Amino acid sequence: MALADALRRHDPSIGITALGTERGLETRLVPERGYQLELIPAVPLPRKPTPELITVPGRLRGTVRAAQEIIERVNADAVVGFGGYVAMPAYLAAKRAGVPIVVHEANARPGLANKIGARYSDFVAVSTPDSKLRDSRYIGIPLRRTIATLDRNAVRPEARAYFGLDQRLPTLLVSGGSQGARRLNETVQAIAPRLQQYGVQILHAVGPKNELPQIDDIPGMPPYRALPYVDRMDLAYAAADLMLCRAGAMTVAELAAVGLPAAFVPLPIGNGEQRLNAQPMVKAGGGLLVDDAELTPDWVLRNVLPVLTDPQKLWDMSRAAAEFGRRDADDLLVGMVYEAIDAARGGRRRG
Repeated sequence: MALADALRRHDPSIGITALGTERGLETRLVPERGYQLELIPAVPLPRKPTPELITVPGRLRGTVRAAQEIIERVNADAVVGFGGYVAMPAYLAAKRAGVPIVVHEANARPGLANKIGARYSDFVAVSTPDSKLRDSRYIGIPLRRTIATLDRNAVRPEARAYFGLDQRLPTLLVSGGSQGARRLNETVQAIAPRLQQYGVQILHAVGPKNELPQIDDIPGMPPYRALPYVDRMDLAYAAADLMLCRAGAMTVAELAAVGLPAAFVPLPIGNGEQRLNAQPMVKAGGGLLVDDAELTPDWVLRNVLPVLTDPQKLWDMSRAAAEFGRRDADDLLVGMVYEAIDAARGGRRRG
């Protein structure tokens, strides 16, 4: 959606069609943003080459035909893929139709769809300099404009007032993603009183399906604000001095872009991509890294509290995170889209 918005900023008349599946959030999010959505059948792919991979071509045939019909019907000039269920059939359909392909890989460890898509394209963008995709360009991840243009220092007074936080106290933001994370929730709820005793206030997004902690404000103690969900993450980032979170590619990219240091707790399942996502920012000095099993109240006291109570350390880590961050990935990706179209047309760009 960030790329679609950027394309519209460059050319308000441009036609944009999003491909999705019935099981995805795109069925709600894409129409809400005013873009056309076309659905194709979902074909789950194995995360790694396995014997199951042999069955994929047969299951893909009908989906590729459906994607190709859409590509030809809307007269697409380019297909941009970000991985996921729809990317593989879209890449194969675009190749059949002779439509140029642009690939964007958000994770440090690319998925199977983007590995294959990258073979068909000279225009491959990645979110991290440590990406394993060959001949790719490091541009970052296209971000929402509210995040990409955020000035945390300027917005902090408004942000802390919005959440009912003290304007002067160091602030820890906690979130395990849109659904929350039990490990993070339980650890923070256990350690919250100790952090408050040291003058730290907490803004905690626990997840809409998780129970809110029963913690009352104590007179004279820093506040603990627990919410099911935070729909203004720009204000949450501005209010915070440090974040305790998972290490999804988008989260890492947003924190780096706004210069908010973090203690990353990679999701302990999958193929380890979350640890790889966080490592460049951690190496740059903009974050801490701890395994899920090692996240304990004692670890928070020994590692997070000393940062939160040291303004110079916070400033140094914030600067390091910001130097790693990229705020212009949406515009850079727009440029790659037009490059791909120009190359396919022999340098002649149509309006």
